[in-house]
This record gives sequence, C-alpha cells and structure tokens, in this order.
Amino acid sequence: MEDKVYKAGEDYEKEFSPRDYLDTFYNFDSGPVAEREIIKFSLQNLHHTFSVGGIRGDVLIDIGTGPTIYQLLSACEVFREIIVADYTPQNLQELQKWLKKEPGAYDWSSIVKHVCELEGDRSRWQEKEAKLRKTVTRVLKCDVTKTPPLGSAQVPLADCVLTFLAMECACLDVETYRAALRRLADLLKPGGHLVTMVTLCFQHYMVGPKKFSGVYLEKETVEKALQDAGCQVQKCNCVPLRYSQAFCDGLCFIVARKGPSA
Repeated sequence: MEDKVYKAGEDYEKEFSPRDYLDTFYNFDSGPVAEREIIKFSLQNLHHTFSVGGIRGDVLIDIGTGPTIYQLLSACEVFREIIVADYTPQNLQELQKWLKKEPGAYDWSSIVKHVCELEGDRSRWQEKEAKLRKTVTRVLKCDVTKTPPLGSAQVPLADCVLTFLAMECACLDVETYRAALRRLADLLKPGGHLVTMVTLCFQHYMVGPKKFSGVYLEKETVEKALQDAGCQVQKCNCVPLRYSQAFCDGLCFIVARKGPSA
C-alpha cells in the first residue's frame, strides 16, 4: 500500500485504475460480503425508485458514471435515453468496452441477473443488457466543479439526474459539493428528480494499492445542499453499511425533486 493520498481532479486522471476499482467493489460472486451487501442495497433502492416508484421520463443523465453500469439497470426500462458522463478518460474507455461488447469488458452478468430477479424474471438478463446498451446514447466528459458540468456538450434538460457514489470523491470540500449539486439541479427540468447515493462521513477508500480521499459529508449536510439547490427531499434511506476497503460511517440513498420554478 502506498502512503500517498490521492485527491479529486488530476490525481484521478493519472492514478485511478478502473479495473482495480471494479475488482475491489463489484465482484458480486466472490468479493467481500460488505461490498456485496452494499450492491444489493443499491440495486434494491434503484428498483423501488424506477421500476416500482414511477420515476420515469425521456432523458436521464448519470453524472460520475465511472466504469460502472449497475446503477442504470432499472432506469433503462423507464427512460427513452440515458446520457452518461465521467471525469476520467480511463473510466469512459472501460465503460465503452462494455457498451460495445469489446473483448476484455467487465462481466456484469451476475449483477444484471440479480436486477432481473428483482423485476421477476432472472432469465431475461441478456435482454436487459441489450436494452441498456441501446438506451445509452451518449458518453460524455464531465467536471462537476465547473459551469456547465458537461462543458460544451448540448444536452436537453433531464427528467432525472442520477449520481451514485461520485460527488464525495469529485469535491474537495463541502462548499464545492454544495456548488456541484446546484450545477446538477440546473441540468433538470422543473419537477425533475435528482437521485443520489452518498457515502457518509467518508474519509478515504482503496483502489488496488492506492488511497483516494474525498469530502466528509453528514446526512444533514447533504439534505441542506439539496434543499439549497432547489430540490425537496422525498426519500432518504440511510444505513450503517460499510465497505471493507473504505473508511466511512454508512450510506445514504436519496430521491429529491426539483421545484416547479427552481
């Protein structure tokens, strides 16, 4: 393990390994129990939000997608178009490998099957993968510390903005986090939903031998930041689940709705 602690921004471009990250946190079959339980918690909440909860529409923008697709598996059934965006080129390359079914792409089939089981038919997992590949229409670069976060890319206002376990890593302090949430809210239509999962009291996590830090957030801080961004919290589900490879106090899944005139 290295002594150096890496931070948001250029450190991620230079030092972050998508494959080490996937192997550490998304090995659903043989990875640590803690990570597996967190994936299940995530998928259950996403299922209830999109498949059961009725949040749907034309456009969903996923900010801080990373190299992962699990967070989109329920949403792809109820949105016409999904736009994904991340800061680091290597994450986007890893993501494109899966989207294009290239050799060496990460195998998400166990997690896809679990989502299909939640939806009532485990056997349609290949159909689900095809559906997601078809629904993701654009892969973009983003930087949530800048306005606009998607740079010069022209995108429609979204019915839903999703950001999962990303903002606390992209922001160095609470003020940057608060400003970033306001930028995400600006991507939404009035009445649109912001769906996020946040690591609470986060200090650092391990990706292979490298330690990455982030901003320390408490539940109340996140709720206030959403409120100040013009979004009303509709659901807040916090649990004391902890990663085996991260120093934190738990996780919080939140659904918020942008006001009609925000």
